Amino acid sequence: MTTYIEEICEQVPWVDPKTHSQEVHLIFKDNPKLQGIVVIEEDMPVALVMRSRFYQKIGGLYGYNLYMGRAIELVMNKFPFIVDCTQPIVEVSQKAMERPEEELYDYVIVTKEDKYIGVVSIQKLLLTFADIQKEAARFLSPLTGLPGNNLIDLELSKLINADHFCVLYIDLDNFKAYNDTYGFKNGDKLILETARILQNCLPHHFVGHIGGDDFVGILKQDEYTESANQIIHEFDLAIQQFYSEEHWNQGYVITENRFGIKENIPLVSISIAIVTNQGYSYSSAHEIVSVATEMKKICKKNNYSCFVANNYNCI
Repeated sequence: MTTYIEEICEQVPWVDPKTHSQEVHLIFKDNPKLQGIVVIEEDMPVALVMRSRFYQKIGGLYGYNLYMGRAIELVMNKFPFIVDCTQPIVEVSQKAMERPEEELYDYVIVTKEDKYIGVVSIQKLLLTFADIQKEAARFLSPLTGLPGNNLIDLELSKLINADHFCVLYIDLDNFKAYNDTYGFKNGDKLILETARILQNCLPHHFVGHIGGDDFVGILKQDEYTESANQIIHEFDLAIQQFYSEEHWNQGYVITENRFGIKENIPLVSISIAIVTNQGYSYSSAHEIVSVATEMKKICKKNNYSCFVANNYNCI
């Protein structure tokens, strides 16, 4: 769930541009923990006065005499960081940290329909951002950053009453043999490349990572042929880079099976089991998964990349 900047903004005192610096000084004096004051003109924020820079200017050799009896517009920051209340906290955090070093800890001013509604301190912004990242990590794959099982289950449950959908249950054939031959580090690289391919081929659809070499794609349509073919095409082009020239040319690796017997294992291919509600209906997400599992068994009978749907059309 997206968290917006409006949810953490708070009110601080404000003044207009003609307010004398002496009055600003008194506001800071009466509010020792106040970091800054917003400058507003016709309900719109136009500038910001941060405590630290205010006293840097006022406390200079001639600063007191030069500024204290004059308008705050002489010392205010006329180009503060202002965001609309509908901006996600994650985006605001990233932009805030791109500011010049001298403004890095300035308030973020929040508006609604261009009118001032509050500010967010950089401390509160970063603490909230950290909490969001921590919460998100509970639902994302640590390797790929894709939605994990909790979010996959949630998306599948939404499909029961959908007019059109298809679920792609994707995994890699002979992946264990690859891991045994090339090691887990290269295995992780192959998983990441698979995730990249799926995101590239399903740019406007949900892509989740069940774990290991298993993925899920959810399309809010019942046409899947083009997407499945594109995934297979891109995967088969990419997989060669993960093998030595010798293994690629011979078309297999030699490794031990579960019984400790060495055998020739084909190179990694991709299987896509597809469940569509075109002509079908489902009462639960579990039923969708069960059908996908059956489709996967059929698909894996082939030693090449392929897809099979619940109408048993296999490519």
